[in-house]
Amino acid sequence: MAEVSLDAFWRTPPITRTFATAVFVTSVGAHVFGVIPYSWLYFEEDRLFRLPPEIWRLVTNFFLSAPKWDILMAPYFVYQYLSVLETASPRFRRKEDVIWYLIVVGGLIILVNRVFLGGAFFLRGLILALCYTAVQDQRGAQASFYFFNVPAQTVPYCMLVMSLIMAPSMIPLELSGIFSAHLFDFLTRIWPEFGGGFNVLPTPSFLSRLVTTPAILQREYGTAINRGGNAGTSTGASTGSVLPDSWKTRGTGHRLGGD
Repeated sequence: MAEVSLDAFWRTPPITRTFATAVFVTSVGAHVFGVIPYSWLYFEEDRLFRLPPEIWRLVTNFFLSAPKWDILMAPYFVYQYLSVLETASPRFRRKEDVIWYLIVVGGLIILVNRVFLGGAFFLRGLILALCYTAVQDQRGAQASFYFFNVPAQTVPYCMLVMSLIMAPSMIPLELSGIFSAHLFDFLTRIWPEFGGGFNVLPTPSFLSRLVTTPAILQREYGTAINRGGNAGTSTGASTGSVLPDSWKTRGTGHRLGGD
């Protein structure tokens, strides 16, 4: 049983696996065992300019969930929605596209909150951003939200309603996530496709160089040639969908910004 579980874990898309695991381990270490100090994780722009600069805070602030039940739910939501982007979204065909999305949207969430709202931990905003982006290509389909079937594109707003009931203080942060995801969508898809403009935020080429499998791999016992070229950058979109069963039967639908 343990071998089966471990094998299923390693079959999880790599970006999703890394992020969800980081959220779970960090949250358990901080909230349950107390071995990870909160002071190591929170974001504060002044600490970026210390010597040495604490640049890890740009990332670690997205690793801490709320306590109690959210320790389990936050990694689950990260897995559910980020895996859709990594494996089943036609907009993110390469790993570097997903990484660039996380960098840009995460940066926008930090900026909006630090300038207008305050706060130091922003995972909940990123979860709503992931959810918003994941459902844009599922318009016209049905999705399960707890005990209800709802139109897929309404799932982020259903999550807002749940927060309004259970944790209303999270609403501004969650709205900042939706705003950031929509702004990314507008600048990279809606404006180019429907406004006659261009992609304002294309994935930088240096990210492609970082994640692309080299065509020739040097080994101690010889040279291996990768005949697939850049195939190593695929996110596995052709391997099948990880969407819930209720999402797999799609209607014709329209993308956000369409008619």
